Amino acid sequence: MPVLNWIGKEAVVNHDKEVPFRLLKKIKAHSIGETSQNLIIHGDNLEALKALMPYYQGKIKCIYIDPPYNTGNEGWVYNDKVNSPKIKKWLGKVVGGEAEDLCRHDKWLCMMYPRLKLLRDLLSEDGVIFVSIDDNENYNLRQLMNDIFGEDNYIQELIWHSKYTVSNDAKFFSRQHEYILCYSKNISFVKVECAVPRTEEANDRYANSDNDSRGPWKATPLHAKSGKEENNFEYTFKNGIKWKPPKGRFHRFSFETLQKLDVDDRIWFGKDLKSTPSVKTFLSELSLKMKSGSIIPFSIGGHTHKANEQLADLMDKGVFQNPKSVDLIKLLTSMSTDSDDIILDSFAGSGTTGQAVTELNNDQNSNRKFILIEIEDDVAKDITAERVKRVIQKYNYKDGFEYCELDKSLFNEDGQIEEECSFEQLATYIYFTETNTNLDKKAIDKNLIGDYNETEFYLLFKDKGRNILNKDFLKKISKNSKKKVIYADKCIIDDKTLNKHKIQFKQIPYEVKVY
Repeated sequence: MPVLNWIGKEAVVNHDKEVPFRLLKKIKAHSIGETSQNLIIHGDNLEALKALMPYYQGKIKCIYIDPPYNTGNEGWVYNDKVNSPKIKKWLGKVVGGEAEDLCRHDKWLCMMYPRLKLLRDLLSEDGVIFVSIDDNENYNLRQLMNDIFGEDNYIQELIWHSKYTVSNDAKFFSRQHEYILCYSKNISFVKVECAVPRTEEANDRYANSDNDSRGPWKATPLHAKSGKEENNFEYTFKNGIKWKPPKGRFHRFSFETLQKLDVDDRIWFGKDLKSTPSVKTFLSELSLKMKSGSIIPFSIGGHTHKANEQLADLMDKGVFQNPKSVDLIKLLTSMSTDSDDIILDSFAGSGTTGQAVTELNNDQNSNRKFILIEIEDDVAKDITAERVKRVIQKYNYKDGFEYCELDKSLFNEDGQIEEECSFEQLATYIYFTETNTNLDKKAIDKNLIGDYNETEFYLLFKDKGRNILNKDFLKKISKNSKKKVIYADKCIIDDKTLNKHKIQFKQIPYEVKVY
């Protein structure tokens, strides 16, 4: 498989491992409700995605992102030339001296690579990711996705008919579409319902020329392109007409099925009984949905003008440039998720994904959850969160969201655990680094934080100087035969006793793994 190379690639290929683990801090003033599994996070999505790993690795069913298209527009922090102070500082730190020589495509690739790696790790095994893009980086994005997700996990490149008018000042063709690349975590487990609501255009193909009481129908051939020659037979219908598949074609139905269709008057011979026999497919018996093609028309997925109207209905006009269509995100998430699944958008912008998930829940009485990440403070607080808040109020929806900001790193500059880190935060982090799985907070039983693969994990932390593994604590732990890993500030039990009880002591902070 061809490999995409660019200046700075070596520096970012494993950069996701070097990103510091940041704590998340809930901001009650911007949240709705006391408890909610919906999240809106203000902060750099690279660090935010890393912060989500101990809680959501392998749990996200659908990811939709709308990254910068690299058109040259410098209107926001992920500007398309990637020249913002924050990104330039990051590139200089990660890539080094070569950062000054990067072209805009190199910078874009450097920015996207570690983020896509973390997104892949957050996806569930049966999860899918949709990435919106246009011509500027479509080719490079496809190579990145092949590299990170695997070429075998490619599902489809969708084309969204995003504009219903043409631009008369276009130099050549007036572009009216965008691309959406769809990949899976593991295509063997994916169950995407690639179906869309039936359109009037599709229904208009059905007619009722013989006034059948079952309503409009469409003639479908009785023969198929593939089959076995020995299974071909001549069939005589009840009106005496004989039929056999034409040369090179085969029976679509068995003899018994043809009999049932014939008896039920589902065979059409034409008004003069001289047409090739065909079977009637009735519109009334079809699903309300039909197979989706790879082109999403604006009649189904909305368009940019409608997207602006949808935002203006809730917010002041023009508060955000180029929002995505709510219809589009509802379509993609409804295809790829079930009632209780989690949807993530790490380039949240105006919060379209939050509105789409809330409306989908309201339409289907479902319980999908969303996680939105936005780097700009005024956008995250005043647009992303405010829009979702107004949607919730509009539908009087039962759930809210927690608004969080990236807090300090778990480890401070001296390598110590940050003072503001709670017991639950450190427990979740330790369990994740030990087991590579997410901790069920309900399973925490005082100092016993979890049980995995015949090993119990204990944490002595935030206990006012009593974070010591001693004989008093030894009396409190379970007496089963499982191995025990105990994190504490200090241990005053001899090695012989530790070995007797199958205990491995790990000192905080020095033996807490840096993820």
